[in-house]
Amino acid sequence: MLPKNPILLLSIVNTKLRDFYSNFDELCQDLDESKDEIIDILARAGYIYDKEINQFRER
Repeated sequence: MLPKNPILLLSIVNTKLRDFYSNFDELCQDLDESKDEIIDILARAGYIYDKEINQFRER
């Protein structure tokens, strides 16, 4: 289970995307996490997923 704190979530998700997953869908599927929930938590903190760099970044 991933943390709900947006800064911790951002750090963990971006690290996993960088080191283990080629895209966000793969990460969510493998970890059995809600894609929409992660996007929502990070969007409220000012971050969006950038497919080109496979990372969440500031809006």
